Amino acid sequence: MYEHKVQYYESDGMGITHHSNYIRWFEEARVALLEYLGYPYEEIEQQGIGSPVLTANASYKASTRFGDVVQVAARVTGYTGVKLFLAYEVYNKATGILCCTGETSHCFTDRTGKPVALRRVWPELHEVFVTAAQAES
Repeated sequence: MYEHKVQYYESDGMGITHHSNYIRWFEEARVALLEYLGYPYEEIEQQGIGSPVLTANASYKASTRFGDVVQVAARVTGYTGVKLFLAYEVYNKATGILCCTGETSHCFTDRTGKPVALRRVWPELHEVFVTAAQAES
């Protein structure tokens, strides 16, 4: 689980975390998840693979504020071989309250931006995502 301390600049005029920051925290948690799975994002990029975001959405449940520590759980919920789907839950660490849920979807591209199938270009990473998605089912 990824942890983040809400910074002052992340809050709005009402003292509440601005909604756009949750999507950033999703990305931070996604990078931490890849590292946990044994494939740090830096290594993926070094192999010439990109993973652009196709969709992102968030559902806000409770506010967070400057100084709060949030815990962001990220998990693979689906993988087609071409697209990767993740889900996120953001909790206030002190209270345990669920503050936000969300999802993102991604594809994989080469250095020119052309879509690639991991099964062909990096079978080991493909299998990691297959296994992670199956663990969710």
